[in-house]
Amino acid sequence: MKHLKLSVLILALGISISSFAQRIKVIEGDIPADFKGQKSVNTEFTYENIGVGKYDKEADYIKAKTEEYNKKEPGRGDNWAKGWVADRKNRFEPKFDELFAKYSDLPLNKNAKYTIIFNTTFIEPGFNIGISRKNATINGEIIIVETANKGKVLARLSLDKAPGKSFWGNDYDTGERLSECYATAGRAAAKYLFK
Repeated sequence: MKHLKLSVLILALGISISSFAQRIKVIEGDIPADFKGQKSVNTEFTYENIGVGKYDKEADYIKAKTEEYNKKEPGRGDNWAKGWVADRKNRFEPKFDELFAKYSDLPLNKNAKYTIIFNTTFIEPGFNIGISRKNATINGEIIIVETANKGKVLARLSLDKAPGKSFWGNDYDTGERLSECYATAGRAAAKYLFK
C-alpha cells in the first residue's frame, strides 16, 4: 500500500511539473545590470501579429468563430468576439500582473525605471468538452525597455508554450484556460528575470 501511495505521489508531482513547462530564452540584447536591483517595475501588453490555433491571423480566427456561433444562435458570435478582446484587459493582463508581482516580489509602478512589455504572438485556445480536452497555451515575447524611452529595446526574450488549465479541470470557458496561461507566463517571467 505504501508503494502505491508513493507511486501516485510521484506521478502527480511529475504531471504538475510538466504542466508548467515552458521555455524562455534571450533572443536579443542583454538584461540591464541594475534590473534585479529595482524597487518596482512597470508592465504593458501588446497583441501584434497573433496566430490562433490553425489560423495565421487572429482576425481570421475571430471571423470564423463569430460566424460559427452566430449560425447556432443569432448574436452569440458577436458577443463572443467582444468577450474575446475584452478578456485581455479584464482577465489575462491582471493574471499576468498578479503572478509576476508575487514571484518577482516587486510592486508594479507606471513610473518605474523599466517596463516589461509582454507581446502575445500565438494562442492555442484549447478545449474542454468534459470527455475530451486540449490544454491552452500561449507564446509571447518579453521585451525590456526603459520606461522613459520605450522605443529602444534593451532585451527581447521569447516565452514558448505557457500552459493554462485549472487544477481540477473545470476550465470549460476559453477565457478561464487562457487566463491561466497568462498566470503561468507571469510567474515564469518573474522567476527567469529575478532568479
